Amino acid sequence: MNVVDIENLTKYYGRTKGLDGASWSLPKGSLLGFLGPNGAGKSTTIRILLGLLKPTAGRSTVFGLDAWKRSAAIRARVGYLPGDVRLYRYLTGQQTVKFVAGARGMKDLGDAPRLAEGFQLQLATRVREYSKGMRQKLALILAMMHRPELLILDEPTASLDPLMQQVLYHELRAAAAEGRTVLFSSHSLAEAEALCDLVVILRAGCVVASKPVSALRKDAGQRVNLRFARSTKTTDSNPWDTHPDGFTVDKCQNRTLSGRWHGRPEALLSWLATLPLEEVVIHRPSLEDLFLAYYESDVGPTGSAMDSEADG
Repeated sequence: MNVVDIENLTKYYGRTKGLDGASWSLPKGSLLGFLGPNGAGKSTTIRILLGLLKPTAGRSTVFGLDAWKRSAAIRARVGYLPGDVRLYRYLTGQQTVKFVAGARGMKDLGDAPRLAEGFQLQLATRVREYSKGMRQKLALILAMMHRPELLILDEPTASLDPLMQQVLYHELRAAAAEGRTVLFSSHSLAEAEALCDLVVILRAGCVVASKPVSALRKDAGQRVNLRFARSTKTTDSNPWDTHPDGFTVDKCQNRTLSGRWHGRPEALLSWLATLPLEEVVIHRPSLEDLFLAYYESDVGPTGSAMDSEADG
């Protein structure tokens, strides 16, 4: 079952297109990294899913419900952290938690006391005395305290120190293990790589990738960095000019060559054995490498066209 389904979603702001036929799904129990730079359409998508914006065209459902027509029913089952957190400054953290619990119709404070202890946040303090990081912790508590079926978090680790980031990761992994679902919008590629099992990448309102992180890595192949022996001279017929199919040269300068390999390791190693090399480094690219590959051209990291189901 998919918790979120988006089909050909389009949103115009006047003549400016915020979303351009985006399509993707979020299965139940998944941790999805929603990636893209400012202006890519992440916040627009989230606001449409919450019923705060009406799409120009296309369809979006959450829990099988129309996101615009059934927004109240959807929001009752969602925990949301906006990218720009606004809190009542003259309330204490405890008063804020009680206020939100009452607004949700909760009979108690849910997970708020446990989360406050985990995030090391003193709820007796007034919000106006909180640092930016402390306000972020409180906002996360408010989003998670009622154990929602779907968590939509926009830049949740902003202003959190590394220790508190790990506390948050633990909570999100636990939520997914329980069958709850997390949509995690982020600018941090390393963060998504460490936490998420699915990734959606937006570029200028279009979905350019929607797949598991493992599939992205497989598409990317291996990154190969070579340093040639000092005696190797740059000529019109360099020994590395006749590289095998599957090797894409990214950079060649002085005695160094870097590129990407897609294929069986035997063919790569056989070719490398014929070269006068001083150093060989082979490693998998980071998610950031993959992200940049999608943004630098109209084709994916393998040099082939984007996935047809994710073209948007």
